[in-house]
Amino acid sequence: MISTSDFKNGMVIRYEQGMYEIIDFQLVRMQQRQAIVRTRLKNIKTGSVLDQPFRSGERFEEIYLEDRPIQYLYSDGDKYNFMDNESYNEVMISASLLGGQTDYLKENMEVIGRYNGDELILVELPASVTLEVTQTEPGVRGDTAKSGTKPATVETGATIKVPLFVNTGDKIRVDTRNGQYLERA
Repeated sequence: MISTSDFKNGMVIRYEQGMYEIIDFQLVRMQQRQAIVRTRLKNIKTGSVLDQPFRSGERFEEIYLEDRPIQYLYSDGDKYNFMDNESYNEVMISASLLGGQTDYLKENMEVIGRYNGDELILVELPASVTLEVTQTEPGVRGDTAKSGTKPATVETGATIKVPLFVNTGDKIRVDTRNGQYLERA
């Protein structure tokens, strides 16, 4: 059991029969009242964010998540198949658990799986991935000096805004957290 004074960003606690990750917290002291801890929590299963105040000193169960390397194999409709690199067990995950990360998954890609016991809870992609541009409008000579962007479709099917000088067949690096173009690879 942990107290509100032990809170840290990224810690996972059990609250109202669910698992929540602490995104942000702040201790607020009021005159002649008990201090409260304003906390922003993210539900691990659904991804919903909750702003919740707690009285200082409240106790919660801390959930320990183990990080293990897993490999993305293939998708089957709205199910995504991964293989645990240590035990070679295959795990199926629904697209709703992955959220928008499906736009950056390539076959045989190494990712981090966060486990609670034997149950896979979260999948974390690397900070950036290299993807090939499969379709985009051709760049016009002289457009490199402008700071404009154009839409480009990458090999996973995602559409990303890229600079005008990027052409079909180029390999680009994309930030998986916000889906922005970083650089040519």
